[in-house]
Formats: sequence, C-alpha cells, structure tokens
Amino acid sequence: MFSSLFSTAPPVDPKAQNLFPVSESSDLLGELEAKDLEWTCAGGFTAETQIFYQFLQDGTMLMCQVIHSSIGLWYPTIQFTCKIYNPGTKETIWRSVNVTNFTTAPPGLDKRSSKADQFSITHKPSSDDSHAEMYTIRANLSDNLQISLDVSRPSAVPGFKIGKGPKGGYSYFGSDQQKPDGYVVHRFWPRTKASGHIIHNGRAIVAEGHGMLVHAIQGMRPDLLASRWNFAHFQSDAHDGVSAIQMEFKTLDTHGRHGPGSGGVVVNVGSLVLGGKLAAVTAETKWAGEGQSVKAVMSRAHHLNPVNDPDTGYMQPTAVEFQWAGPSLLPGVDGSVNASVHLDVGSPSSPKGLIEKVDFLAEIPYVIKTMVSYVAGTKPYIYQWQDKAKLVVRGPDAIIPGLSEGLDVEGVLYTEASFIS
Repeated sequence: MFSSLFSTAPPVDPKAQNLFPVSESSDLLGELEAKDLEWTCAGGFTAETQIFYQFLQDGTMLMCQVIHSSIGLWYPTIQFTCKIYNPGTKETIWRSVNVTNFTTAPPGLDKRSSKADQFSITHKPSSDDSHAEMYTIRANLSDNLQISLDVSRPSAVPGFKIGKGPKGGYSYFGSDQQKPDGYVVHRFWPRTKASGHIIHNGRAIVAEGHGMLVHAIQGMRPDLLASRWNFAHFQSDAHDGVSAIQMEFKTLDTHGRHGPGSGGVVVNVGSLVLGGKLAAVTAETKWAGEGQSVKAVMSRAHHLNPVNDPDTGYMQPTAVEFQWAGPSLLPGVDGSVNASVHLDVGSPSSPKGLIEKVDFLAEIPYVIKTMVSYVAGTKPYIYQWQDKAKLVVRGPDAIIPGLSEGLDVEGVLYTEASFIS
C-alpha cells in the first residue's frame, strides 16, 4: 500500500488508448513458426483452445476441440469437446469430457502435441509430399463415440497470424502493451485435409474432407474481453481448393482508442485460399464512432435485418454476410483479391440452417462460471448455422482462370454469432 503512495510511475491519462488491435499491424501475413502452435498453459485468467473444424464429403461438420482453462491458483480445467452435425439428417452428436492426466508435451514430442487419458493429439511431419505437417487425433469420448482422424496442412497453404514475430497475432488490452491487462491471440491453418474414421454406436463412418485449424488464447475474463464474436468458415473443393475464414470480436465500452468509454471497437481478421494456395490475408479495425469506406484491405462481418429472438432476448440476424479484400500474396501475381458470401439464416420462428443456440454458460467449466458476471437478465448465447453457400470471388486470372471476371464458388459455410453481453 505504502509503495503505491510514493510511486514514481507517471499517472495514466484517462483518455489514453487502452486497446491495441492486431488488425492495426503493418504486416498482414505472419507465417506461423513452430512455437506459435505450442500450448502455453498460462496461469491467471486464461482460456486456451485448439479447434479442428472439418467438412466431410457428405456435408457433415466435425468439430474437435481441446480447451485449457485457468483461474488464478485453481487447478486448470481441461475439456475435450466434439460436435458432429449431419445437415441431411439434422442429427447432432455432442460430447464434452473433462479429461484427466493432461500433459503437454508428451514424451518425445514438443508442446504442439498433447495427451490425456481420453485422447491424444500428436503433431508430426506429413507422410504426403504435398502436405507439410499434420496432427493425428485419437479420442475415446464415451462407450459409443471414438474419433480417429489425421489432419494435414497443404504445403502451398502456410499457417498464418496477423503480424510477424513471436507477438504476431496478439491484440492487447490496457494502456501498456508491455504489461497488458489482457490479450487475445489467434493462429490459423486456413485449409486442411482430413482422413480417418468416426466410430458411433459401433458403426464406422468414413471421415474424409477439408477444413481448418485455429489455436486461440483469451488472456482475460470472457465477459471483459468482448460483447460479440462472429466466425465464418467456408470450404469448397472447386478450383483445386477454396477457403474463406474470418474471426471478429467487438470490445466492451471499456476499451478503445480514447480509453474507457470509447469502446465498441470491432477487430476482424481473415484469409482467402484460392486455387489451393493462400491468396490473401485480411485484417481491419472499426473504431467506435467511425464509419467504414471501401478500402484496399477489408475484413467485415454483417448482421442483416435483425429481429428479436424471444428465446434468447437478443437481436438475431435473419441473414449474415462476410467480406474480404486484400493484396495478392502469391509470388509474381500482382493485384487485389476480394470475396463475399451471403447466408440466409431465417427468423427465430422459421430458422434456416440453424444447428443450435448454445447456452454459453452451460458449456464453460463450473469454476469459470462462478467468476464471470453478467448483467442481470442476460444470458450469453452462441448461434451456430451451416448451409450450402456461394462465395463470390474476383482477382487476377493468374490465380484461377476467369477470376478477373468474377467466379461463383459453391461450397459449405459454417458460421457462429456469439452474444456475450
């Protein structure tokens, strides 16, 4: 207490910027290094997750996720969650297991790998020359659900973060970036190949398809970090492989360009894979009170024609739209690339492509739930939709023949809209 009375540290300007978004980085593409995908298992209030999203050949969505949650001196909680959704039958299989004896790195491996009594995820070089590296996922989640999956990254599609170096991918909260109050970081494999099997009720389901990987860390309480999240994941096997992904969050009023009261800042990052190659990486900031014009680099999520959902109390969009624009990353290919995708998700009474409205508090570990406070009467929800969609793309013909005239790429879009507060 007394040291604070005689502190020589300069007072903090109440109007000082206290959000430093990754989307302001001067470098868009930061190729991933080995350490970028290592588990940090940080203390304090930190949630770290590794998520594999895959679309199988029949359109089934397979999601496998490991979540490492820490709260101060409490022993961390580690969960393995799995969701399998078949859009044809509308069947959803869901498992969430609190695992035991979690370790990273397992013997003989680095911290990109992890294991527990219920699963192992092992990083290693790919045995396929066209793919640089891979993860093997083996999980026994219950008596009637086992997963055996190999997920590999094509050599022509590097993993990425926004910004270069060890701090690439980070957005910082607080006025001092060297000693931040909190942070959030995302690292991506924007296109992956999956092969393996799902064993459900004793029946083997072939799991072949394409998807993505994200490794993310939230280094502060989720109710203080963001009020909204949007996520888009589009994949198509046309034109040797097309992918469009986007991750966006909106800060609370507490963090912005001019300190507390200037929040509501939208931070968005994304990428485009075209012709089986990483063609563009996008990032954009929308500061509170400022408009958005057409720019060389755009990364935007839009909720269209929202209506009140009596189930959740939130204004649910009846359609969502995502936009990307950025310079070509391909060697010898000048010019810009832009894309957009639109999805009609219907109304609360007549939904389209709705997988589930996820009760956020029901899915997080109990120990975190006791530490997170929300405004009375509000309950965080995550809307999950999946449907066939058309990505409208334009860019240099050297990427895909005919791209300069615009191409409509048929594929599958999985999207989430999270309402946290």
